[in-house]
Amino acid sequence: MNFKLAADYQPTGDQPQAIERLVASIAAGNKHQTLLGVTGSGKTEVYFEAVAEAVRRGKQVLILMPEIALTAQFLERFTQRFGVPPAEWHSQISPRKRARCWAAVAANAAPVVVGARSALFLPYADLGLIIVDEEHDPAYKQEDGVRYHARDMAVVRARENRIPIVLASATPSVESEVNARRGRYARVHLPERFGGQHLPSVEAIDLRREGPPRGRFVSPRLAEAVKNTLERGDQALLFLNRRGFAPLTLCNSCGHRMACQNCDAWLVDHRFRRRLVCHHCGFSQPLPEQCPKCAAKNSFVAVGPGVERLEQEAAELFPGARILVLSSDLVESVERLRQELEDVAEGRFDLVIGTQLVAKGHHFPKLNLVGIVDADLGLANGDPRAAERSFQMLHQVVGRAGREEGRGYGFLQTHQPDHPVMKALVAQDRDAFYTAEIEVREKTGYPPFGRLASLLVSGGDKHETESFARKLAAISPIDEQVKVLGPAEAPLALVRGRFRYRLLVKAPRAYDLSAYLRDWLAAAPKTKGTLKLEVDVDPQSFF
Repeated sequence: MNFKLAADYQPTGDQPQAIERLVASIAAGNKHQTLLGVTGSGKTEVYFEAVAEAVRRGKQVLILMPEIALTAQFLERFTQRFGVPPAEWHSQISPRKRARCWAAVAANAAPVVVGARSALFLPYADLGLIIVDEEHDPAYKQEDGVRYHARDMAVVRARENRIPIVLASATPSVESEVNARRGRYARVHLPERFGGQHLPSVEAIDLRREGPPRGRFVSPRLAEAVKNTLERGDQALLFLNRRGFAPLTLCNSCGHRMACQNCDAWLVDHRFRRRLVCHHCGFSQPLPEQCPKCAAKNSFVAVGPGVERLEQEAAELFPGARILVLSSDLVESVERLRQELEDVAEGRFDLVIGTQLVAKGHHFPKLNLVGIVDADLGLANGDPRAAERSFQMLHQVVGRAGREEGRGYGFLQTHQPDHPVMKALVAQDRDAFYTAEIEVREKTGYPPFGRLASLLVSGGDKHETESFARKLAAISPIDEQVKVLGPAEAPLALVRGRFRYRLLVKAPRAYDLSAYLRDWLAAAPKTKGTLKLEVDVDPQSFF
């Protein structure tokens, strides 16, 4: 592979010092972990220098990416920087291409591999550097089959191979932030945005006082800001992490709610497909002509917004604006998504309405305003990482604004302007958020200061499933260091026709939780019939 330095690339600001530290680490063959990043800081260009140094020394490099869409855009950047594309490894490549990649990696003929989490297990002939981009992303956790967290396994593989690893993220996981603060990871900090751009100015819009008119979801202040942005010829983004037209459909006569037949979930109205859809099992049906409960005709109303409904409102608020909706259920192929992202970057759309698909990794030069339509959405669940995940996502979304031309602005529509997540985003005080979140985790013994394990019992019969879960809890080994919570119905108590009960095990960080679980499960009754027991150590999902 003939690597070359891009002609127009010149390190700026704090980049030269960051590059020097990473390159020196590789040159010395240091076996340590480095945490790198700040939104828009050019961290990708910085770790590209580390990639080049490793390849010059004849070593192979693995760059892990969390999503295929992000990988596709990344490949263009890599090719522009080095003159040749890297080897690809993810679920969307053909079997023939996978076989060629596997053989090239084993023969040391593929200096750089860019891939999803499974790329970690390719047969590298001489691996010399691992980079985990967006290391905080939940997509690195394998949730079915053999469960593992690719970031954590990458750290283990780097330690076993005695090679450096770079964890890159503008909003690192609390686990990585703690490791950096306590000296286990080196930190390469880039306080300035690439090219000297300012971070966007962020304001909270208190929906309790300045909410939108009845039937609308964009507040007057946000609508005015978007209107002014479009009149200047800049682009705006409205972010709502909810697919479809509306999350709930109910009868205006009797209040009946359209629910999934197989899951404990409401059906989502997808006007584009003219179907009511369950996002958990895929069940769908057309909207009935009459209510199945009271037989009233044409009585159904949509409740709440999804991105399709937001598009309808935006078309009325901003007539003449070229609007694009980016949502995973509207993406026909990776190639189509790639083209749409390129169209946005080239300025062929004025207003983008998107879900988390637009939250990270994308560079839109003319985008100068981001409006978060429902900033509270990710906080309303029982996930112990809810605050962390909300902060990461909203920080990433707001970070799309003002990356190249002009000053960026972000608006957060919220009912909780005093929530620590909102206050940290408005103040642009990332360290304050992490300090507060770490303090809470340490007091409560949640990761990374404690360990969790989830035991999920599911089955076709509710009584049988609950009974098995209670028997399992009753024979849990007694240990004063371990708490066994439950069983309780999972937040989604019925999925795909299966009833679900969860037990949660909580232990100190240094405790051998795996040994505890092995002893427990060895004495547990065997599952029969439709019963199934799933064990997840260090779970990332609690639905």
